[in-house]
Amino acid sequence: MPTIFERLISGELPCAKVYEDEWVFAFMDAGPVNNGHVLVATKQPYETILEVDDESAKALILTAKKLAQAVQDIFKPDGITLLQTNKPAGWQTVPHVHMHVVPRFNNDGVDLIWPRKEPGMEHLQQLAEKITVQMGVSKK
Repeated sequence: MPTIFERLISGELPCAKVYEDEWVFAFMDAGPVNNGHVLVATKQPYETILEVDDESAKALILTAKKLAQAVQDIFKPDGITLLQTNKPAGWQTVPHVHMHVVPRFNNDGVDLIWPRKEPGMEHLQQLAEKITVQMGVSKK
């Protein structure tokens, strides 16, 4: 069954399209946090960032950057949040890779809160080593 984003991209459902190229499709969020809240979705129906091909990943972030600049110029927000989530535990609500470009204003009522932990530098270095080894790269 196609995701809502696939239905928007195909034109089956209406949306306020902002941008489209070979890899991504950008449109206004129907339930925006603030005016100018745009979503950038991959054209291919990848569920999470873990499956995305390199060209789509590049297009996703480069398009989000261009949209962030346009949103900044037009709406003059105090800040901009770029948010890309994966899997329900990671706050993903639509199983199709996308990034939010959200203009933010002081006291706009939006919070992103998580408990800060203090694992210590030795533990952080151990975690960094595991990730580095898994990626197959050397530390410089």
